[in-house]
Amino acid sequence: MKKIISCFAIILFLAVSAIGQEAIPLWPSGKMPNDNGQLVTDSIARERVFRVSEPRMLAFFPSEQENKRAAVLIVPGGGYVRFAHLVSGTQIAKWFNTFGVSAFVLLHRLPQAPNVVDSRYAPIQDAQRALRQIRAHATEWNIDPDKIGVMGFSAGGHLASTLSTHQKDYAAIDDQLDEWSIQPDFAILVSPVITFGKYTHKGSRDNLLGKAASEEDIRAFSNELQVNEKSPPTFLVHAANDPAVSVQNSLLFANALAEKNISFSLHIFPQGGHSIQLRDNPGSANSWTSLCEQWLEEMGFLK
Repeated sequence: MKKIISCFAIILFLAVSAIGQEAIPLWPSGKMPNDNGQLVTDSIARERVFRVSEPRMLAFFPSEQENKRAAVLIVPGGGYVRFAHLVSGTQIAKWFNTFGVSAFVLLHRLPQAPNVVDSRYAPIQDAQRALRQIRAHATEWNIDPDKIGVMGFSAGGHLASTLSTHQKDYAAIDDQLDEWSIQPDFAILVSPVITFGKYTHKGSRDNLLGKAASEEDIRAFSNELQVNEKSPPTFLVHAANDPAVSVQNSLLFANALAEKNISFSLHIFPQGGHSIQLRDNPGSANSWTSLCEQWLEEMGFLK
């Protein structure tokens, strides 16, 4: 079964690479952890994904001539209850392609989905597995396995920062992918939810941990408290006037990185609210994309 799925992914890649998108299932049949076996269907409305039938990632590849052999796993925002999969997913992926970076949009299980046993771990399990999938296929996809990062928007930024700071392997299922690293080489966080403490986005916390979350879980998933020496260099973007996710989230994470002597680039713009996107941002917030590309170049990921 494992070989069949791998071959399917390669065949599908060859078939659809001309249009730049490939849907890659994350788990082999019957091997998805934290699953109660209940069948669910996709639910998509108003350009949002509300339920995911099968955890997967959508792949977007640059042209062979422009390929810089770097890749990024993109986690769309949506408060852990939905995905804004277009504005903080596929549009961003196509932008990465324009300067030679392969991009993968993650559609992970939402914590409160009916087939999830423990809401706390389904998103990070899918994210770790996605990184392993990219590394395992790096040769076929012409990607350097040491230049694979993660990017997240809003609650997607929380999952991206969880991937950056949690060293525990939540995704091992005793197959050949277990040997690949779950550690991203860089992180890009846009308007991220970081803390589940004083400055949290309550909806994201409740959806991931439940409304009666324990102090232990709140601390464990407050990712400014989980930064460690293995956390990757990070590019942070936030608006000072964000009404939904306090700018304190990015400030707390930047301070935690500084205390561990981990390189970061922090950009707090005066305007932008909670809708910083690819383009048409107010004022100086519109420069975040060029700053991000320059940072990737400066850090050596585009060489």
